[in-house]
Amino acid sequence: MLFSSVILFAVAALGGLLLGVLGLRQRDLPMWLSLIHGVVAAAGLITLILGVVQGSAGLLPIIALILFVIAALGGFVLFSYHLRRKPHPKGLIVTHALATVIAFVLLLIGIL
Repeated sequence: MLFSSVILFAVAALGGLLLGVLGLRQRDLPMWLSLIHGVVAAAGLITLILGVVQGSAGLLPIIALILFVIAALGGFVLFSYHLRRKPHPKGLIVTHALATVIAFVLLLIGIL
């Protein structure tokens, strides 16, 4: 499960990188990309939760899970800006990205 979550988060990161660059440049974000990013990241989060609940995870994947949940909350807020067609706060974009990158690195270290 943990390896599956790494793959899903990596795919979500590709879309997130493009969304982040566009958001920081205050460009229009494609709704389809936002939806795919969110769905794939949610699938990664679900598989990570399942992996942690199964009891096979160490401390680092648990910390990664907590950070991914925090990042997901930030993602929901960013998506609300998208739905309202308002400019995305740059600080929130950067915080969301930093939380996910740190969580991803901790998860990778934790499963290797």
